[in-house]
Amino acid sequence: MYMKITTWICCALLIFFGICASVYALVGFNLLLFLTAGNVALYRGVLSLAGICALWLLFWLVAFRPTKFLS
Repeated sequence: MYMKITTWICCALLIFFGICASVYALVGFNLLLFLTAGNVALYRGVLSLAGICALWLLFWLVAFRPTKFLS
């Protein structure tokens, strides 16, 4: 149960980081830096959270192989 909740949270965070990255790519406004109020240490900490979420989802995909039965 907790692994499923963690996976949903990581998916939601990566979607949020993707939205922030696309806003920056399309408009040139760094939304994530704005949301962290210009605090560079907090900004880098939130960016490291994106790496942790990506590693968690990679582990989940390798360990549980949810796409095994698709074919």
